[in-house]
Amino acid sequence: MAELKSAYLIFGTNRPRVELAVKRLRDRFEPEAVERLQANETSGEEAVAACNAGGLFASGGRAVIVAGVERWKAADAKAVNAYLDNPAPDTVLAMVADQLRRDSALVKAVGKRGQILAYDVAKRALPEWVRAQLRERGVEVSPSTARALIELVGEDMRELACEIDKLATWAAGEKIGEKELEMLVCPRGEVAPFGLTDAWGRHDVAGALAAYELLLERASESRASLLARLAALLASHIGRVSACHRLLQQGLGAREAAARLGIHPYAAEKAVAQARNFNEIELRRATVRLAALDLALKGGSRLPAELEFERALIDLAKNL
Repeated sequence: MAELKSAYLIFGTNRPRVELAVKRLRDRFEPEAVERLQANETSGEEAVAACNAGGLFASGGRAVIVAGVERWKAADAKAVNAYLDNPAPDTVLAMVADQLRRDSALVKAVGKRGQILAYDVAKRALPEWVRAQLRERGVEVSPSTARALIELVGEDMRELACEIDKLATWAAGEKIGEKELEMLVCPRGEVAPFGLTDAWGRHDVAGALAAYELLLERASESRASLLARLAALLASHIGRVSACHRLLQQGLGAREAAARLGIHPYAAEKAVAQARNFNEIELRRATVRLAALDLALKGGSRLPAELEFERALIDLAKNL
């Protein structure tokens, strides 16, 4: 077994990997020999004092684990730096953070005499990370399904890991797609209408209506609030696709769309792909139809709001 360092600094956006690293370190010691502290309650000097205090289990080694050290200031890093000149024997100081600057004083201090364990996944690499995690569990998903999962859950890797475990258990080695995600994954936001917008983008009337029914079934908010929110989200999405259509006409692609519109690269890829399915007149017609829907939902129609939305959805998907 590898000899342990006197200090470890463990951080990164890949929270499941960070937690695994902390667990593996903790498992090297007897439970009674592990002292866990919180940086919002413990200064650098106090953490150093805990390391120097020794204890009943010093002969078998001790670990002092301090979580949330991104809150520490320069004085705390200075105390750790001084401690590492003469660390307590058989004691490991492990400091855990969400994110840290690579040029921070704490990183520099631990980097000289301890070990840095940084686990980061860039946002643009999240879909491939999702696919890799599922592949390790024997489940294959397409890039679009991986991106759909991120749209539903968000970019918190701890929550993504929980959903990945659930999906892998359900799939039992079978391939899963966006339809299964809609059935199995609870959206973290109020609504996750990518099924609705995707169906519109491919002129799929039946798919749009099915996605609409699913959103109605799963909504926790009032019906009026949901319909207003869905109409606004459709308008925003169609506006984005229209903007991408104009960029395509200029010979630009998804990368430029992401930069100019300030959206995530895979959202830009989806919008650009849908923009290729429409011409300028169709997109203008969709905008006019959404304006009519907005008026109807605000009292301009005697028909039930659900029916008005359904009629508008059919018109939008058919480009009427």
